[in-house]
Amino acid sequence: MGKLMDWVNARLPVIKTIREHLTHYYVPKNLNFFYIFGSLALLVLVNQVLTGIWLTMNYTPTAEGAFASIEYIMRDVPYGWILRYMHTTGASAFFIVIYLHMFRGLLYGSYQKPRELVWIFGMLIYLALMAEAFMGYLLPWGQMSYWGAQVIISLFGAIPLIGGELTQWIRGDYLVSGITLNRFFALHVIALPIVIAGLVVLHILALHHAGSNNPDGIDIRQHKDEAGRPLDGIPFHPYYTVKDLLGVAIFLLVFCSVVFFFPQMGGYFLEGANFEQANAFKTPEHIAPVWYFTPFYAILRAVPDKLLGVIAMAGAIAVLFVLPWLDRSPVKSMRYKGWISRVALALFCVAFVVLGALGAQAPTPLGTLLSRICTLVYFAYFLTMPFYTRRERTRPVPERVT
Repeated sequence: MGKLMDWVNARLPVIKTIREHLTHYYVPKNLNFFYIFGSLALLVLVNQVLTGIWLTMNYTPTAEGAFASIEYIMRDVPYGWILRYMHTTGASAFFIVIYLHMFRGLLYGSYQKPRELVWIFGMLIYLALMAEAFMGYLLPWGQMSYWGAQVIISLFGAIPLIGGELTQWIRGDYLVSGITLNRFFALHVIALPIVIAGLVVLHILALHHAGSNNPDGIDIRQHKDEAGRPLDGIPFHPYYTVKDLLGVAIFLLVFCSVVFFFPQMGGYFLEGANFEQANAFKTPEHIAPVWYFTPFYAILRAVPDKLLGVIAMAGAIAVLFVLPWLDRSPVKSMRYKGWISRVALALFCVAFVVLGALGAQAPTPLGTLLSRICTLVYFAYFLTMPFYTRRERTRPVPERVT
């Protein structure tokens, strides 16, 4: 076995890679609960890929056969129902984990120098994940899938000059049809997973090059022993792999509880309208995207003009990419920032959750007013950040991690 490993390592640096990214990769010793969500995101990605492969074996990507093939998977394929529920629950679990992962980045300043590229790659993963979820949302060919896709794709028509042609090019037809379903299937199953996998690799490589952040926002590489090991660091393996396994066990307990007992989650994970086959002549009473898109959908509806609404919705995502250059604070972690940053982050989180709740409901005058207020809070958090982070009083940061 030793000779075989020597032969492999001479041609492929397996041991060197394991050492650089696991056993000899030192991470801060004070990482807390919020640092398990990166590993959980990787776990959910593997779940989505594996269950997606099995689902495609019995799925028919045509307007005539898509809905029937989903019913066939649920009723006749051995264990097909659990594979489908693992995939649909996994989609929502992916966004829950990603949102918590992003919140940790906001909380501890993981986007600040020298980790700007880590944040950028993470946001590209988030953008690709949104596209992947949108493409996959059409595939069941249910009522909400069909009309949700119809509404979202029609938004591109608001773009001046090229909107109409762009919308038709995306659909591949004059309306959402089997052609749209087929191309979305190809993107969902082949193109976007490859993009996401590549971005995940770049995200991890950038993270390991810059080093992991910690709740104190201190660079542990500034204090090393005679052997060059960080004094406040411990090897990722076995210490944090074991810690992550505890998080994985808790996550799987919750995940399996949802899969076996609450797979529809009251209509938020699987809408009731999607158990009815798509019908171009019958519009659902209330069209809304799945819950992880509703904050941005609420921003879209909060603006009365269609074009400005699309710009606001796109801007709500685009502003996240420039976050590393908006935060001018001399400290990273919220532990040592001033009270203004803490209040701003709390208001931002509340506004985001409220927008998500409002986006899932039918529009009302009061709901529209709340959406506009929360939209202002959302953008104000980012646009005023260069001013209050530069002027607020911060607490002294210790030299070593606490």
